[in-house]
Amino acid sequence: LRGSPGGRVGGGTRGAALEAPVSLSVLVPDHVGLTLQSQPRLYWFISRKPSQPIEFTLTEKDAVKPVLEVRLKPPEKAGIQCIRLADHGVQLRQNVLYKWFVAAITDPDRRSRDILSGGMIEAVSASPALSARLNQAPKPKQPFVLAEEGIWYDALAAASERIDASPKELSLRKQRAALLEQVGLNEAAEFDLKEARSAQ
Repeated sequence: LRGSPGGRVGGGTRGAALEAPVSLSVLVPDHVGLTLQSQPRLYWFISRKPSQPIEFTLTEKDAVKPVLEVRLKPPEKAGIQCIRLADHGVQLRQNVLYKWFVAAITDPDRRSRDILSGGMIEAVSASPALSARLNQAPKPKQPFVLAEEGIWYDALAAASERIDASPKELSLRKQRAALLEQVGLNEAAEFDLKEARSAQ
């Protein structure tokens, strides 16, 4: 994986004979996604509640030793999940490429069988033009302003935070689904909308 291009990596589906396959993917574009935050939120998707341990790894692009490698608390339900770097005391350095991965460990003795997905992130500073656009945009439009400027992680976080505040508001789910579909993350988008409709 160390030599992989700067986009999405992996995104697996696997299941034992007697259970439905599980699909896991990090919610990133197929190129390096940007953030204005030193401790951004990272989002990933899993199609059903996992029975296996989940591991998160963050590394600088060419480093051997991870910045962070940690077992995550297993999600209580399927769907879109969030990793907060602030919870782990990690800060990204500006203009440094990082790779991050989420893995479902199906067999601790055979890590080649992990269901693994990863992506790239880089922290940058906001241009004066972007700062002006964000100041002028009403809150519902800000995720799309960020996305248009390539600030993917903050766009997804802004959309997701509005959902956290109003979890049953289907229009907010549709906004997040539109962001996900723009970068080809159709399975996560469809699952999210289906979940929202069933909760209404």
